[in-house]
Amino acid sequence: MKASNRNGALAYKIFQYTVCILLTLLSLFPFIIMIVNATRSSTQIQSHALSLIPSKYLMNNMSVLTSKTFHPLTGFKNSAIISICATALSVYFSTLTAYSVVAYDWKMKKAFFAVIMAIMMIPATVSSIGFYQFMYKIGMTNNYLALILPAIAAPSTVFFMRQYMIPALPMEIVQSARIDGAGEFLTFNKIVLPLCKPGMATQAIFIFVFQWNNLFMPMILLTNKEKWTMPMMVSQLSGDMYKTEYGAVYLGLLLTVLPIFVIYFLLSKYIIAGVALGGVKE
Repeated sequence: MKASNRNGALAYKIFQYTVCILLTLLSLFPFIIMIVNATRSSTQIQSHALSLIPSKYLMNNMSVLTSKTFHPLTGFKNSAIISICATALSVYFSTLTAYSVVAYDWKMKKAFFAVIMAIMMIPATVSSIGFYQFMYKIGMTNNYLALILPAIAAPSTVFFMRQYMIPALPMEIVQSARIDGAGEFLTFNKIVLPLCKPGMATQAIFIFVFQWNNLFMPMILLTNKEKWTMPMMVSQLSGDMYKTEYGAVYLGLLLTVLPIFVIYFLLSKYIIAGVALGGVKE
């Protein structure tokens, strides 16, 4: 009986591992195809013959890519400035807002949080026309600040950090700091932020990926080609009316995705730690 139970448990574990491996390969398959196609010619890609073997046209695709409106170094610099600054501001001020909701009892706290939840339901595209008109009137078009400063107001990040702080932030430590005479900002910067580091890192990954891939608002606000981001440059790689260099397009997409891979590889452990800890209730 014990042997049959052991065999059944082993078979179930093998089944679990098999499903996980298949799902992993299925998730990686589009990225593998993108990498392989970046090394193939446009003719090979248009032949509809799926291949997992890299070809020899990588440098040729790179030369075609750089001969168009695609300037990788400029795109990387512009996207990095916007993404890093917006991520830092969004994470810090959202954590500060969530701390005010968790750590203080004030009269309109529930109404304030209800407004934040309501704003989460409004798509950003609804206010895009009015936002552009406002930026145009104050002369903020073709300015990175028009894309960076609005990131301070991030309702979804405030919601996540509030849910994270409720079980993860021991208020006894905060009270002890207040008794010892520490100011509120000192308490927040020196005590609360280190304790919330996993949750902040998790949100930083998501915000960075969103800001790096953001195409809609930069296309509206940035008309100077020297300020174009990587997604904006990739969107212009359709080629002329007679021929599209698909190999160069795939290479441009690959270059755009590389920083996101790096961020995930460096900080992926915080996603699991942050989400798991944020979901545990005492």
